[in-house]
Amino acid sequence: MQTHDYPVTVKWTGNKGEGTSSYTGYDRSHTISIANKPDIIASSDAPFRGDATKHNPEDMLVASLSACHMLWYLHLCADAGIIVVDYSDYATGTLVVTPGSGGHFSEVMLRPVVTITDESMMDLANELHDKAHKFCFIASSVNFPVLHEPVCISPES
Repeated sequence: MQTHDYPVTVKWTGNKGEGTSSYTGYDRSHTISIANKPDIIASSDAPFRGDATKHNPEDMLVASLSACHMLWYLHLCADAGIIVVDYSDYATGTLVVTPGSGGHFSEVMLRPVVTITDESMMDLANELHDKAHKFCFIASSVNFPVLHEPVCISPES
């Protein structure tokens, strides 16, 4: 079995001088660092006392699922001879907050809009989303449904 490691450093930057002396007395800001890549300045989401102008873990989870699906999909299209010239995903994740236990994602919906050059390949292009979903490392690692509602268009249509 082949394995890959992904070292990440997360450093809390929200100490206002008194640490976590009270729940409201500290900032949720943190920096995510990965070697040889730009830092990501992050926080918790605004409803959880975070900074709405910064990325949050929930955003990044949905983005990871979307990006993983896209990368597998593009790979499969290239292998199948389908020329993709544009790809945008309008993904949404649903977080359910449960009293006393935090919460969980109930689902993520991917809504990719894909432009291909050959309209005759549209059915196959749509089918490859199912295969991309099965290959996506991130989707295979979560315990909630990751659904997709793709739209495929061509410049000819």
